[in-house]
Amino acid sequence: MFLAVVFAIAAACSVAGGAAVRRLATASGAVVPPRPGRWHTAPTPTMGGVAIVAGTLAGFAALLAQPGLIGAPADWLPVPLAALAMFVVGVLDDRLQLSALAKLVSSLAIGAFLVFALAGAGPDGALPSVYTLVATVWFAGICHAMNLLDNMDGLATGVGLIAALFLAALMSGFLGPALVVLLTALAGALLGFLYWNRSRARLFMGDCGSLFIGALLASASLVPVYNAPLAFINPAVIVVLILIVPLFDTGFVLVLRRLAGLKATKGGTDHVSHRLVSLGFSERSAVRILYLLGLAGGATAWVLLRGRGVEPMLPLVAAFAVLVVLLGIYLARVPAYDAEDFIALQKSSFAPFLKDLAFRWHAAEVMLDFILIAVCYYLAYRLRFEGEDLDTFLPYFTASLPAVLGCKLAALYGSGLYQRSWETFGLRDLTAVLRGVGLGSLLSILTAAYLYRLEGFSRVVFLLDGLLLGMAIVATRGSFRAMNLVTAARNKRSRRVLVYGAGQFGQTLVREMRANALWNMNPIAFLDDDPMKSRRWIMGVPVRGALEDLENTMRRYSVEEVVLSSPSINGSVEHRIREICARLERPVRRLHMDIR
Repeated sequence: MFLAVVFAIAAACSVAGGAAVRRLATASGAVVPPRPGRWHTAPTPTMGGVAIVAGTLAGFAALLAQPGLIGAPADWLPVPLAALAMFVVGVLDDRLQLSALAKLVSSLAIGAFLVFALAGAGPDGALPSVYTLVATVWFAGICHAMNLLDNMDGLATGVGLIAALFLAALMSGFLGPALVVLLTALAGALLGFLYWNRSRARLFMGDCGSLFIGALLASASLVPVYNAPLAFINPAVIVVLILIVPLFDTGFVLVLRRLAGLKATKGGTDHVSHRLVSLGFSERSAVRILYLLGLAGGATAWVLLRGRGVEPMLPLVAAFAVLVVLLGIYLARVPAYDAEDFIALQKSSFAPFLKDLAFRWHAAEVMLDFILIAVCYYLAYRLRFEGEDLDTFLPYFTASLPAVLGCKLAALYGSGLYQRSWETFGLRDLTAVLRGVGLGSLLSILTAAYLYRLEGFSRVVFLLDGLLLGMAIVATRGSFRAMNLVTAARNKRSRRVLVYGAGQFGQTLVREMRANALWNMNPIAFLDDDPMKSRRWIMGVPVRGALEDLENTMRRYSVEEVVLSSPSINGSVEHRIREICARLERPVRRLHMDIR
């Protein structure tokens, strides 16, 4: 109940503070005009970070009403002080335009003092020097990651809100009551600021806001390291999962800019959110997708905390990592640079490597399958054995894993799987998967029989392993086609097309619409005069009826264009179609196919 009050106070103060900052920013000229490399199209007041800080401090001040929760100030005071120090750096940057080097030096210096304050001056509380260096760089990295993430309306605000709530909820045992209250206050302030910052934004947070949010999240995430030094890996994994969105976006942008020969500090519309919009998602949808990624990371962290031991964590972490990597590879193929930048990308010395990475990435495929084989083999043991039985048989997993990896990778290669395109993966490619997985399982069994005489091995494990690996490979190979289907259906720039005729020509037409993004056509319905096809789904597109249903279907589903898919659609049928479309002011086109 107390945390709910803190959240409400912070949210209310942030909303009120945002209104005041908007007026003051406009009066003082703190307005960001539209310019190349930025996403907004209208002059917008900035310095909204002042409202976020005011809301956070107001909510945190409620702690004075609960003296028992304050504890020793030395345990929590460095966190808000470091965040306020980065807020000052942000204010100076918003008003004076500091260089990237000045901001980097400032963040590292503040991070170093934070680490010193958390560890204490005495030698007994100090962590190893490697941890100290990593912690300092981590603080600076998260600060600038949140700064980079502030590239679309509501994005950094919502992601920071999600991360603050997950940190407060999952790491409360390490943080202590005061920092839980502080993170709750930050979450409330961000929710209040989202009122002004959601699309279309009426107020930007500015660098003072993004650096404050990043500093508070980064410094709070370091506290578990010092409160549980023996469990350094677990808190680190949890924190990375919670902060997956800023880490993923920053790493993605820095790598691709480096490969493109561009400056890492050069602003641009090449972030993950921008590429999602380039795929056809609306700005709000792109932001929501990244919200979902943040929620997925937090949920994964929650599941890990409920589990026990390190080994059960590995398959889940690996699965989530594969998901993020696949998303990154898919988005890396989306053109996101202006014409001149894209030409520079092609002429860059890194261009051959980038091309190979994007279109001939067999090495990446092999490494992905390497991970999938290990994870699926381990999961098969987890599903087959429990408790003491698992402890008894797990050594056989460890001993046989290298042999299984070798057998299955060789089998997948021999099946021709690595010559199959992910873009066109379909039923015919499924035979290569089945052949490779089946041969790999057979070779694994024969190897276990030869080396161990199958003593300590369960045949059920090999069966489960084969099923899991087959599903994992099909899921990864089919992921690009699934993403293409989703983006084609959600593309706001695509025309909503009704295809008349659901035969072979119509199916070919729908397949090409989905494969060719340049067409900007989204097939939303078939109509066909064959009663056997009525009310069925073909190629994932519903057959909404026949000719008599044309006008109602076009009105109900906001059809923008009708395409006649077959030469047999002519005469009175074609005349009626064109008559209805003319009345509704919708164009009619016909598919022509020939070989000359």
